Amino acid sequence: MIFLIGFMGSGKTTVAQLLSEKLALPLLEMDQEIERQEGTSIKDIFSRKGEGYFRQKETELLQSIKADSVVSTGGGVVEREDNREALHMGKVIYLQASWETIDSRLSNDTTRPLWKGDEQDKKEKFQGRLALYERAADLVVNVDDKSPEVITDEIIRRLNG
Repeated sequence: MIFLIGFMGSGKTTVAQLLSEKLALPLLEMDQEIERQEGTSIKDIFSRKGEGYFRQKETELLQSIKADSVVSTGGGVVEREDNREALHMGKVIYLQASWETIDSRLSNDTTRPLWKGDEQDKKEKFQGRLALYERAADLVVNVDDKSPEVITDEIIRRLNG
């Protein structure tokens, strides 16, 4: 099992799709699966039921994963200690992106509930998660100025090395 962690906009979904194809493993995109289970968007879950409810659904989903797969986690999955522990049923790969990379990738994104608001608040959330990502990771892959294909190949090479 391979878990991709990292801040929103770090490329988890795209890289997970490529890894899934190249390694011939099933793909699980946690946010999409929660949307499917709940019958609504992440944005609606946050506005109607709150972040706490969403985080609980994330934990339940993470703990239910049994099959060997490539899992694209939500950016905040590392905030709960029980999630960080559950991740270690597989290899945890942190897609490390600089603030500048995240900001440029998400500058026009209106679909992410936690990307709204004040620039300083977003930057604090980003900085607050960095140590959690690093602590949870078995492997850190910097994604700045790299294509998804290059990132995927680097992960495969390092996993096999």
